[in-house]
Amino acid sequence: MLFEGQTIQVKSIEDGIYDLVFDRQGDSVNKLDQRTLAELRTAVDTLNGVDGLRGVIFSSAKDSFIVGADITEFMGFFSTDDDELVKGLLDIHGLFNQIEDLSVPTVAAINGLALGGGFELCLATDYRVLGDKAKVGLPEVKLGIYPGWGGTVRLPRLIGVDNANEWICGGSEKRASAALVDGAVDAVVETSRVNEAALDLLKGCIAGKFDYQARRAEKINPIKLNQVEQMMAFESAKGVIGAKAGPHYPAPMAVLKTIQKHANLPRDKAIEVEAKGFVKVAKTEVCAALVGLFMKDQYIKKVSKGFESKAEPVKQAAVLGAGIMGGGVAYQSASKGTPILMKDINEAALQLGLDEATKLLNKQVTRGRMDTTKMAQVLNSIRPTLNYGDFSNVDLVVEAVVENPNVKKAVLAEVEGHLPEGAVLTSNTSTISITDLATALKKPENFCGMHFFNPVHLMPLVEVIRGEKTSEEAIARTVAYAKAMGKTPIVVNDCPGFLVNRILFPYFGGFSALISDGADFQQVDRVMERFGWPMGPAYLLDVVGIDTAHHADAVMAEGFPDRMQHEGENAVDCMFKQERFGQKNNKGFYRYELDRKGKPKKLVDDEVPALLAAISSEAREFSDEEIIERMMIPLCIETVRCLEDGIVASPAEADMGLVYGIGFPPFRGGALHYLDQIGLANFCEMAQKYEALGPLYQPTEKMKQMAAAGDKYFSEAKG
Repeated sequence: MLFEGQTIQVKSIEDGIYDLVFDRQGDSVNKLDQRTLAELRTAVDTLNGVDGLRGVIFSSAKDSFIVGADITEFMGFFSTDDDELVKGLLDIHGLFNQIEDLSVPTVAAINGLALGGGFELCLATDYRVLGDKAKVGLPEVKLGIYPGWGGTVRLPRLIGVDNANEWICGGSEKRASAALVDGAVDAVVETSRVNEAALDLLKGCIAGKFDYQARRAEKINPIKLNQVEQMMAFESAKGVIGAKAGPHYPAPMAVLKTIQKHANLPRDKAIEVEAKGFVKVAKTEVCAALVGLFMKDQYIKKVSKGFESKAEPVKQAAVLGAGIMGGGVAYQSASKGTPILMKDINEAALQLGLDEATKLLNKQVTRGRMDTTKMAQVLNSIRPTLNYGDFSNVDLVVEAVVENPNVKKAVLAEVEGHLPEGAVLTSNTSTISITDLATALKKPENFCGMHFFNPVHLMPLVEVIRGEKTSEEAIARTVAYAKAMGKTPIVVNDCPGFLVNRILFPYFGGFSALISDGADFQQVDRVMERFGWPMGPAYLLDVVGIDTAHHADAVMAEGFPDRMQHEGENAVDCMFKQERFGQKNNKGFYRYELDRKGKPKKLVDDEVPALLAAISSEAREFSDEEIIERMMIPLCIETVRCLEDGIVASPAEADMGLVYGIGFPPFRGGALHYLDQIGLANFCEMAQKYEALGPLYQPTEKMKQMAAAGDKYFSEAKG
C-alpha cells in the first residue's frame, strides 16, 4: 500500500502501475469533501515521488464512483468574500491540474455515478472507461451554480461546444451510451469489467498504442473553432437555452457566457475565467434557494430513512377504486417493483384503470425508457379483481374511491375484514379527516392517510397523514411504500386540507378576493406566472377541477371559519354554479381544445368576464406588486400556522411540501425561505397594509415576536 487514508488508498497493481481508490470509510458513497481533497493532494504528491511510475488508474471501492462535492461543506465556502472564494477554487484547480499533468498516462475507471466534481475529476484524467449501467454528468445548474472545478473548460474541449452546452446547461445525468457517443468517455464495458478494461487501456498507453499526450493537449489548448464557428455555436445556444432556463435561473446563461469568454484561452487562463464567473452565480439568491432545497431534500430523505428502518417492506399492495387515480397508483407501484391488486365493483372501471396504466407504460416504451418485455412484466404485476379473494396476502391498501366520507367509510370498513393481521389501510383523500374516517374501523391504529397528487406518475409528493389513533408502525410502513414507489413522503398530522391544501386554499382565497375587488383574472395569472408559478391561480383551478376546488373550499371554510369562510359567492362558486368545471368539461376560467398531441390547450373565453362581473365590484387596475402581495401573504402566513400548529414537523418539510406538491417556485426556495429572504419584519409591515382584508392577512403573534427579534426559519447553513 503506497498510501492509506480515511477516504483514499493507493495500491500497486503491478510494476510501476498504481490504483488510486476512492473508498470513504463509514459512508455508502464517495464525496469530494475537504478531507477527501486533502488526501487526494497527498496521494498525488506521493505518486509524483514514485521512481519508475508508469501509469495511474482512478477507481472506486463503492457502487458509485464519486457522487459530487459535499455541498453541506461548500455552502459555508460560498459565503466567504469573492477573493477568498476564487483563491479556494483555484487551489482545487491546481490539484486537478496536477492530476492532468502527471508524467504518466491516467485512466478513470467509472463503475457507477460520477457527478459534478466527481466527473470533473474524471475529465482531468487522460481516458475514461465507464460501466454500462453507470451515469455521468455535471448537474450543478440545478443548484444555481455551474461546474467550478474545470468542467466548463475541459468538457467543451473534449466533446465540442454544442454538446458541452447541452450537457452543462441541461444539468442532466447521461447514460453510458450517450456519454460514449458524445465522446465524454472512451469505452463502455460491463460494470464488473471496468477496472480490468481501464488497466488494458492504461497498458495500451504505456506501450505507445494510444497517444495520451495528444488527448491531454486537446484539453489544455484553446477550443478548436474559428471566430465565425464560435459565434454561431454560442449565439444559437443562447436563444435555445435562454428560453428554456427562463428569467429566474441565471446559471445556464452564465455558463454559456463563461465558456464563450475562455474559448480562446489555454487551460490555466481559462480556469481563472471559470473561477471568477463561478463566484458571481454562487452569490445569487437563486443559488441560496436551490442549494437550500437540495439540503432540505437531503433532510427529508434522512427522516424517511428513519421511518423505513422501522418498517416491514410492502411485498403486495392493493388499490381500491380503478379510475384514473387508481390506475396511476397501480402503474407507479408495479413499475417500481411492488405488485398490486386493483379492485373495483365493475369491469368498466377496472378497464379504465388498466387503460391508464397501459397508456403510461406505452409512453415509457416510446421514449426508450422501457422495452416491451419490461412493459409486459409491469402489466402482469397489476391484477384486476372484482372481489377480495386475494386480499389475505396484502400488506398495504390504498383506498382511492370517490371523495365522499360516507362512501369511504363503508369501503374502508368492508376491506378491513379481508386483510391479514398487521396490514396497513390508507386513504388517498385530499380533504377528509383521517381521524373521522378511522371511526369506521375496528383497528384505527392500522390506518393513515396517503395523499397522492395528480397526476400520480409525475407529482413527486405523497402526504402521509397521521390520525389521532394511527400507530407509528402504520406510518413507517406507509412511508416505506411511498419511497419504494419512487415518491417523496412527508408525514403530517391530521387537519382539514392536511398540509398542502390547507396552505393552497388561502392562496386561492387571495385570488377570489382580488376578483371580487375588480381585478382581471388573466392579469393575476400573468403576474403570478412571471413571479415563478408554473401556472396562475385561475389556470390552476381549471386544472385541479372547479368542482373539486368548490368541494375543498367548503371543507376548508368549515374547518377554519375564522379566516377561510367567505360571505356571498366567490369566483370559484360562480364557475361551479355555471357548471364550468375546468379541463374536465373544457370550460372554466378558460376554454380548452385538444392540441395535436391530445393535450388540452388553454384559450381565452370571452364569456367569462361577464360571468365574473356579477360577483365583482367595478373593474380597476392593480399593480403587479399589489397582486403578488395579496396572493402570497395568505399562503405564507398559513404555512407558518401549519408549522406552529404542529401539522408539519419542520420548516424544511413545509417548504418541500409546497415545492413538490403545488409547484412553489423552486428558485424562491419555499414559503419559509421566501419569508427569510424578505425578512419577517418587512413581511409583517407589508401585511399590515392589507389587515382590513381579514385574518388571512394577519401574521401570528409568534411571527411578530420573531420579527422583533430578527429571527429566521432557517440558519444560513440550512437554506
